[in-house]
Amino acid sequence: MNLALVFLIIIINNLRLFAKGTEDANAAAGLGASFIFGDSLVDAGNNNYLPTLSRANIPPNGIDFKPSGGNPTGRYTNGRTIGDIVGEELGQPHYAVPFLAPNSTGKVILHGVNYASGGGGIMNATGRIFINRLSIEIQVDYFNITRKQIEQLLGEKQARDYIMRKSIFSVTIGSNDFLNNYLLPVLSIGARVSQTPDSFINDLITHLKAQLTRLYQLDARKFIVGNVGPIGCIPYQKTINRLNEDECVALPNKLANQYNERLKGLIAELNKNLPGATFVHANVYDLVMEIITNYEKYGFTTASRACCGNGGQFAGIIPCGPQSSMCSDRDKHVFWDPYHPSEAANIIVAKQLVDGDTKYISPMNLRQLRDLGL
Repeated sequence: MNLALVFLIIIINNLRLFAKGTEDANAAAGLGASFIFGDSLVDAGNNNYLPTLSRANIPPNGIDFKPSGGNPTGRYTNGRTIGDIVGEELGQPHYAVPFLAPNSTGKVILHGVNYASGGGGIMNATGRIFINRLSIEIQVDYFNITRKQIEQLLGEKQARDYIMRKSIFSVTIGSNDFLNNYLLPVLSIGARVSQTPDSFINDLITHLKAQLTRLYQLDARKFIVGNVGPIGCIPYQKTINRLNEDECVALPNKLANQYNERLKGLIAELNKNLPGATFVHANVYDLVMEIITNYEKYGFTTASRACCGNGGQFAGIIPCGPQSSMCSDRDKHVFWDPYHPSEAANIIVAKQLVDGDTKYISPMNLRQLRDLGL
């Protein structure tokens, strides 16, 4: 081997080591570190590793997700989730890895971990029709495992600093507690007879408060908590209730608003009572309702019909799968399937959360939250 080739190999290896060292340093610096808790709106593939009826690891889900070459990853949309887009916007070098994925070990967790699960809810019983799913309580249990792994990687003091100052904890949950629990046809009738909406919502707030407090006790300090969107306006609800295009089902939206009002109070209480913590409130309900109501202004042609689905006027009964009809203009549909927004809608929501004003995110946006105390 000639000398020039030896030098070239040494230089290439040094560059690789430098690049790896830079990446590890960036990870340790917590640039855009993101810990994601929630349901199918932000699940990045955890349900792929569960024996469950709620899965999105079948085509054409993920058809526009470039990192997988258009193959399904377990995301319940055609492309990126809101969590993916927020991470990109905040400078996260890699998507938060699903906790249950085999590669969620080692330094990759320093970029963040995704614990979200399709069908999961605030209440442990929510989503039981899917057999398996991760409730918020189980998701926090899993973060406790990650917390110990970060300590092994960085040492006790640096791990605590990394989690407290340089990590954002996002919580997107609550929709399934209504759609797949309290409002579930047939199965939930007994619950609705025995428990008033106020009592059920009180249980939700109590459970959520306990889990957010647990995260605080595990050193989480920067939180964003989303409220429940206009679940009465999704294609599934419009289809089964045979509504007109510009109508939404009243009861689910009424319950969502009742819950959202209580959530706002909870976030104010936690900001007051947990020293050093900042809880940011994402008004997802009003933001998504704005997109649905004025969809043409945002470049969409429909806010009622699912791009991928079958059944009824709005293709809203049968979930998206290989046998589904699929629209050709995916970026013109607010909804990808009977339940979930398209990537195009997710982009609008995510960008408002990152850089928007207090109309939709308060008391600060996510870019300001990321830089807080740094």
